[in-house]
Amino acid sequence: MRLVDKVVVSIGGSVLIPEKDDAKYIRDLAEVLKEVSKKVCLMVICGGGKISRYYSNTGKNLGGSTYQLDELGICVTRINAKLLSIALGDVGFDTIPVKPEDCANMASPGKVAVMGGTEPGHTTDAVAAMVAKFCGATRIVNASNVDAVYSDDPKANPNANRYSKMTIDELKTIIYDEHIACKSSIFDPLGVKIAKDNKIDILMINGRELSELKNAILGNEIKGTFINSH
Repeated sequence: MRLVDKVVVSIGGSVLIPEKDDAKYIRDLAEVLKEVSKKVCLMVICGGGKISRYYSNTGKNLGGSTYQLDELGICVTRINAKLLSIALGDVGFDTIPVKPEDCANMASPGKVAVMGGTEPGHTTDAVAAMVAKFCGATRIVNASNVDAVYSDDPKANPNANRYSKMTIDELKTIIYDEHIACKSSIFDPLGVKIAKDNKIDILMINGRELSELKNAILGNEIKGTFINSH
């Protein structure tokens, strides 16, 4: 009997809630996730996006500590996760897990486990990698508002190189260091380390293109970037 692939999707808050027909998008997204959940064991991690940044900036102006600001952001990611869970209906779960291992344990074919952040200091990309590690996932799909990995921010630098395929070591050279901010934060460095150590491939796609998301989850050819961890 063929083992069912386990796939983790890290979907950015800027994809879920950009204030552009959000309810329609989330409803359509839920339908795609329901469909693919019949073929793979699926877990989805939701980011916070600009709503998270709004609360973080407001909290900062009120004198909040970095830890407290992270807590605000985590609350928003869990609200986003609940929105998606509502749209999933019976395919989702009433409970939003708060630990990566709990999310990994909830997942099963025909169901979609959804969660947000976990604790201050961990981005949702890192959480996605942790969930993937716990469940033995074959790939992480990073669904953001950028359609691929670039050598530089394509909005700021129109001459940035676009990559269709790369190794995880090549990805490490263009993301920011764990301690020093630099060129790009396309994927969290802790998440990259976990993926590399556990041989989990990463696929970078535009999360608003649902056909692309479906292909990435099912392991089909994508227009975005395939990052080989082996």
